[in-house]
Amino acid sequence: MSNQTCAQISSSLSRFYSAVIVVGVVFFAGRPASADDWPQWMGPRRDAVWRETGILKQFPTNGLSVRWRVPIGAGYSGPAVAGGRVYVTDRQLASKTSNPKDPFQRGIISGTERVICLDAADGKIVWKQEYDCPYDVSYPAGPRASPTVEKGKVYTLGTEGNLFCFDAGTGKILWSREFKKEFGINTPLWGFAGHPLIDGQKLICLAGGQGSVAVALIRTPARNFGAPSQPRNPATLRQ
Repeated sequence: MSNQTCAQISSSLSRFYSAVIVVGVVFFAGRPASADDWPQWMGPRRDAVWRETGILKQFPTNGLSVRWRVPIGAGYSGPAVAGGRVYVTDRQLASKTSNPKDPFQRGIISGTERVICLDAADGKIVWKQEYDCPYDVSYPAGPRASPTVEKGKVYTLGTEGNLFCFDAGTGKILWSREFKKEFGINTPLWGFAGHPLIDGQKLICLAGGQGSVAVALIRTPARNFGAPSQPRNPATLRQ
């Protein structure tokens, strides 16, 4: 496969995943209030099975009825839907900056990553957080990992290893970690792409590096972590 073909595929994928976020939101927003949530990658049980009842056996000939649309940036991650909210991540390029024509090309690309919370009923923005995030990866369209939502908290992992825990209702940053600085690792070729997994009180992530391939974070901040004026960070278990 030529680099030109790969570039075309990359461009198409970027547009495709942005479109999926919008159409998917429309589909979920059209469900009754009692509909099951889809709070993480591959669904509630992480098995890609939708256990809803009354699911359409086929789409209408003219397609689904669009309830609302919200423009967002590019990315490869899917949305998480929980408690009447839709959580998505995207990428915003800096002014006068563009991604390389060859998607395999690596180099510092200025821009930010965003975490956006939308009202599932009308698509209005409830809150959003944006942070500086220069990319140095192949296929730099945007974030890879889908948000994980559980018990009033949203966990996101960005392409450059920025892990956040947000208050699901307000968007307040409860704590954050930077994998590259903390574990002394470089950004993988494709970026950090492991969807955060919750196991009891542990948040399991793929970080990489010597002694930190898999990292389990204690989700409830420990008392001896973080300065009093800063969000407290959770304890870490490495594998």
